[in-house]
Amino acid sequence: MAKVQPYVHEVKYYECDRMGVTHHSNYVRFMEEARIWWMDQLGYGYERMEAEGIVSPVVAISLNYKRTTTFKDHIEIEVKIAEMTELKLSFSYTMKVDGKLVCTASSTHCFLDGGRPVVFADRFPELHAAMVATLQD
Repeated sequence: MAKVQPYVHEVKYYECDRMGVTHHSNYVRFMEEARIWWMDQLGYGYERMEAEGIVSPVVAISLNYKRTTTFKDHIEIEVKIAEMTELKLSFSYTMKVDGKLVCTASSTHCFLDGGRPVVFADRFPELHAAMVATLQD
């Protein structure tokens, strides 16, 4: 499998506050966009997972802002697996503009089928294998 490419988000005008700075709450959305992009590149996106009856709620999230971003900035977001357990998956996010660090973040997710936790590797062996392969990159 080819290396997963970073996601790039162009900051929209409506994502900025009155000071012209990207509002902090938008970074959570950027993380979701990047995570969906990342999984699509693995060939097993959210649409497929949800079609198979699985949802993946966020159970924890953390962001550390380093620099501001503004309208029209292109935020390059690198997504990596931070930790995998039987029931949870944690991602790390590194966000940069022109090579300068603007935000680091993490999110932790579980996987539910009909509201009940599922063992990720058992339920999604193909996706699990693809994710493990990214750890060797």
